[in-house]
Amino acid sequence: MSRKMKNKVLENLTIERIASEGKSVAHYNGKVVFVQQVAPGDVVDVRVRKAKSSFMEADAIKIHEYSKDRVEPFCKHFGVCGGCKWQHINYDLQLSYKRQQVIDQFERIAKTPIPEVMPIIGSQETQYYRNKMDFTFSNNRWLTREEIDSGETFERNALGFHIPKRFDKIVDIEHCYLQGNLSNDVRNALRDFALKNNISFFDMIQQNGVLRNLIIRTSSTGEIMVIVQFGEDQPEEIQKVMQFLADTFPNITSLLYIINLKKNETFHDQDIHVFQGRDYIIEGMEDLEFRIGPKSFYQTNSEQAYQLYKVAREFAELKGDEVVYDLYTGTGTIANFVAKKAKQVIGIEYVEEAIEDAKLNSKINKLDNTLFYAGDMKDILNDDFIQKHQQPDVIITDPPRAGMHEDVVNMLLKLEAPKIVYVSCNPATQARDVALLGEKYQVDKVQPVDMFPQTYHVENVVLLTLNS
Repeated sequence: MSRKMKNKVLENLTIERIASEGKSVAHYNGKVVFVQQVAPGDVVDVRVRKAKSSFMEADAIKIHEYSKDRVEPFCKHFGVCGGCKWQHINYDLQLSYKRQQVIDQFERIAKTPIPEVMPIIGSQETQYYRNKMDFTFSNNRWLTREEIDSGETFERNALGFHIPKRFDKIVDIEHCYLQGNLSNDVRNALRDFALKNNISFFDMIQQNGVLRNLIIRTSSTGEIMVIVQFGEDQPEEIQKVMQFLADTFPNITSLLYIINLKKNETFHDQDIHVFQGRDYIIEGMEDLEFRIGPKSFYQTNSEQAYQLYKVAREFAELKGDEVVYDLYTGTGTIANFVAKKAKQVIGIEYVEEAIEDAKLNSKINKLDNTLFYAGDMKDILNDDFIQKHQQPDVIITDPPRAGMHEDVVNMLLKLEAPKIVYVSCNPATQARDVALLGEKYQVDKVQPVDMFPQTYHVENVVLLTLNS
């Protein structure tokens, strides 16, 4: 039956709601149908792309009735580049579904009593809110169906984003609504300069070409970092490109480049060359300054990061005499953010370069009550470590999307800190970990925060307190 359904057209389905990962839900003969790029309330015809025994995935091919909750997408690249997948849904409804996503994950996975989830903290800016963007050069631009059918010849060099699930195809971006300041100007000017001067764009199949990747970082203090990644060591062309950027955009704070001859764009093991300016930019938060280097991690929505960290600090309720463990501390942003209200903050992080940033940021901000350690969390956070340091009064944990390793959860149960503040970018793995911690902890507060408008992603902060 499932095979027979593939490519079948299902008519007049009513889209009911949004489920996890941003997929919308309809039903056909009692079976769930997941559909992308539609809105609750739409009535659509769909073509089945994948059919399983318990569900189907389908693409909308015709919309008979439009939902009252639809809005006009503001970006001409909507539906092609793979980002901003919720542009067609009004923002209030986006927030409602993100909050519901948290509720659903905790009901389904955590299976532990939780208080009413607080209203989600929305983002004041729903466009131009990102402080970091990566763009890829390619000599294999994605062509739309209309372009292919026209029979015309088009420029095949592109600078933009990967088409979803296609590593070798890039959609050329004219204007991106994710990052403001000079981002669009820098990208478009560099692409035009390269085309005019016949500087080669990277070939992802042959693994050659001069221009490979462009990274633009901005800060709330107005500083700008531009990193150009080159796929070939061609000194004359590198000089030409970097001098063009320096002359055209003299307000770039940090102008850097990388010569990357590897088969992927990751550059954490590559040398960074300073062409002009500093090798970092400064981000601000309250009275703190954070030095952001080319390899530094920093939350990509600066304003909402501040809201997120304020929630974590509020949940911790620090009086000034507490020892705080900050697990998965990254560059120590949360650790340094709460340090003035604690006796001592101890941060642990896997990436050594991040720990060096954390120490530097403490020094810049004249904080002398922080300690930072680099290593695998499950290996560092052990009995010997606890004996060398004071027992924590509060644990703040902000793990990656995969959540915490089971050994780390077991150590938290053993430590029995009175409070755990759990910050997560993935409510599903957070709910899984909370279920395990439920052996000794109860959930007191749940606060979702929207870091990424126009997407289905949601951050969530949970306060756990030790059972008395």
